[in-house]
Amino acid sequence: MTAENCLFCKIVAGDLPSESVFESETTFAFKDINPAAPLHVLVVPRRHIEDASVVTAADGPVLADMLMAARAVADAAGLATPQRGYRLIFNIGPDSMNSVPHLHLHVLGGEPLKGHFGIA
Repeated sequence: MTAENCLFCKIVAGDLPSESVFESETTFAFKDINPAAPLHVLVVPRRHIEDASVVTAADGPVLADMLMAARAVADAAGLATPQRGYRLIFNIGPDSMNSVPHLHLHVLGGEPLKGHFGIA
């Protein structure tokens, strides 16, 4: 299921360009076009889910796949180690600066992360 005017649905469908870094049956991960850290990847479900506020128990497998995709991205970047690390962020609504109404998980890392990131 996709939303007709959803930017991320168009990226997942291949209608808009992106720099893919990981794909699975249920998820798609690509580099953020405005990175807030050396590694900044967005992991999205292939099917449209508006945001984390509407996730239900039935979405559990998709969320698990998103977390496994995030770990694979971090591992490929050499960050999934006790000596390094990475940050995962879900944003919900305009106060969080969420600008695309499609569930997405930010994977950030590659340097010590401090403070707040202005990420959508």
